[in-house]
Amino acid sequence: MPDLTVLSPAKINLVLDVLAKRPDGFHELRTVFERISLADTIALKSNKTNAITIRCSHPHVPRGSANLVYKAAAMLRQDFSIAQGVSIAITKRIPVAAGLAGGSSNAAAVLSGLNRLWRLGLGTKELAYYASRIGSDVAFFLYNTSYALGEGRGEKIRPLNVKAKLWHLIVTPRVKMHTKKVFARLKLNLTNKKDNVNILLPFLRKGDVARLAGALSNDLEPAILSLRPHFIYIKRKLIDAGAAGVCFSGSGPSVFALAQSQKHAFELRARFDKRYTQAFVVSTL
Repeated sequence: MPDLTVLSPAKINLVLDVLAKRPDGFHELRTVFERISLADTIALKSNKTNAITIRCSHPHVPRGSANLVYKAAAMLRQDFSIAQGVSIAITKRIPVAAGLAGGSSNAAAVLSGLNRLWRLGLGTKELAYYASRIGSDVAFFLYNTSYALGEGRGEKIRPLNVKAKLWHLIVTPRVKMHTKKVFARLKLNLTNKKDNVNILLPFLRKGDVARLAGALSNDLEPAILSLRPHFIYIKRKLIDAGAAGVCFSGSGPSVFALAQSQKHAFELRARFDKRYTQAFVVSTL
């Protein structure tokens, strides 16, 4: 097979419920993922050097084994005794360490891409096994679905048959948030005990933007704000600009606003604080 270029989209969490601390040190989650149109592209090319090489112009993307992309390629090479190496070129558009799962999406794109490039013949469940060994959000991107319910660490995926197309303005401050630090600040006794997933899903299925806006929630918000209290300013400014609903995605710092339409999303961006240069109008993918 010739060289391959694959799309690597971001996600947001419409709901993120943190249920309990697990014996393995992770947390038990229930979340509703939405795949969005903000995306990186990844070019894969087999080589005869027996090496995995990564190129990316973004200064904060690691080039070696610390990159989830490298881990994905290395696992497949080892398990299937692949003699070839692979050159991986990442064109980065998703902000790094931003709660949008750019690194996880990149890893999933490489798993899927190398499955085709190296003709491994793996199905989604087999690829999901590798995804679970790489990171909690990776498996979601292996499924051809706009929305999914994530459970466990987030790696147990149930695609949702939802047709709604949503529009958002995403604002990402130029500050990296590390998931471990955010979870370390989480006070489980103070998290919302409502079943926020099942509250939101009927509104999502109906495409009821007004009621969906009121159902957005993220149990990590207090932990995020304990690290960066001034981020509350972003939420307030988005609401003042006319957003239907506003929420943090994942462990932050990205904040997304639910818009009523594409036009409304661009109007929000025009009204929002121009000092925030990482502001993206996106839709469901």
